[in-house]
This record gives sequence, structure tokens and C-alpha cells, in this order.
Amino acid sequence: MKKETLLTLTDIHVHYGGVKALDGASVSIDEGEVVALMGPNGAGKSTILKAIFGLAPIESGTVAWEAQAFKPVSHEVVHRGISFVPQGRRVFRHLTVAENLEIGGWAISSAKERKERIENVLELFPALRAKLKAKSGSLSGGQQQMLAIARGLMTDPKVLLLDEPSLGLAPKIVKEVFAKIKEINERRRTAVVVVEHNLASLLEITHRAYVLDKGRVVAQGEPKQLLATGILEKVFLGKL
Repeated sequence: MKKETLLTLTDIHVHYGGVKALDGASVSIDEGEVVALMGPNGAGKSTILKAIFGLAPIESGTVAWEAQAFKPVSHEVVHRGISFVPQGRRVFRHLTVAENLEIGGWAISSAKERKERIENVLELFPALRAKLKAKSGSLSGGQQQMLAIARGLMTDPKVLLLDEPSLGLAPKIVKEVFAKIKEINERRRTAVVVVEHNLASLLEITHRAYVLDKGRVVAQGEPKQLLATGILEKVFLGKL
């Protein structure tokens, strides 16, 4: 059965001052798949996530949700079913874990439904249940990353955008984070788009990947196919 395409970016151009961050990039995300965005620093990976979420100034090109073009504005994007977890574990450190989760559910008008959503995410992140009343700043780096992802799931998104989820974490915790991403994808059928420098961990859970260089998509396909072509070595060594 063919999967529905949820999100499409076509010929996207983004400039920051005189710098071309994206130079005609096109990507698509189907329901229930894990998509990796790979490439060297400055390739435009994080800019794609920001463009989807209305945080990067799109100069030209089209963003479409379920085949309908729209202009990304952050709060409207959330209502469409897209959630963004930026890099750097951006939890509200002076608020409790429970308060952080509440903020993640700001778009849910029903207090009862918000409470149910918190219960749902705690099933995925049982370690956070014992920490609900703790200030988020007191959590370990790995726990803060789990909280950031849990908060991103509060709106029950169809598409979850993750920017460098393993940044600054110990190898053992990185393994746990990627296991959790895989579990979210499989249990909730959430499509996940991941920007990540830890390619070994990323490719283990990825269905499809895009390789970017200088703001352009230079290759796409299944991880094994891409590895066989040697494109990653060329891009990361600047030999493309």
C-alpha cells in the first residue's frame, strides 16, 4: 500500500544576508517514515527544518502539506501536525518537567485532553514520571533531551522534526535516544525528520535519506544505496 506524502518542499531558496543557505532544495516526507538529512556543516540541513517550521525566511519555492501549498508560520504549522525539537535541549530549566510538558500542549484547549497527552508521552518516557515535580535544569543531559522530545510529542504530531538530538551526549545516552526515536516511529507511526552528525546511529533507524551540499540535495535514497555510492565521503571531504 502506497504511503501518503505528508510534506513536500520544492525548489526552496533561503538566504541569510548574502549567504545562500538553501539553493533550490527539494525534499518530501511520507507518513510513518524516518528521513535523515545528512551533509557537512553549512550544507543546509537545519535550515530545511527551520523552513518547514516557519523559522527561516523562504525567498522562493513551495512548501505543501498533504499536497496543499501553504506559507509556514510556526503556530499554524503546529496545528497542521508538525512539531520541532531544536538542537541544544531547549527545555525551560526553571520550570518543572510537568510544566514543560504542559507548555508543549499549549495548542490543546481541553485540560482533560492535555492531561491524557501527558500520560501518553510518559508511557514512552517512563523515566520522566518520577521527575515530574523536579526542575528541568536539575535533569541530566540525556533526561533533558528526552524531555525535549516528549514535549514535542504533546501535540501528537504526524511529523516530528529533530535537530541534532544526540548533540553533547555520551555514547550510551546517544544509543538510548536513537532507540527512543525508533520506538516513537514504530509505536505512534510518527514520521520523523532527523538532522544528525552521528551517522552510524542515524542510518540504523532511517528508511530514507537526503544528502545535502552547499544548500542543494545532491543524492537521496535508502541508506545502503547511498553508502554504496560513496557520495557521503565525497561530500564530507569536499570532493564533490
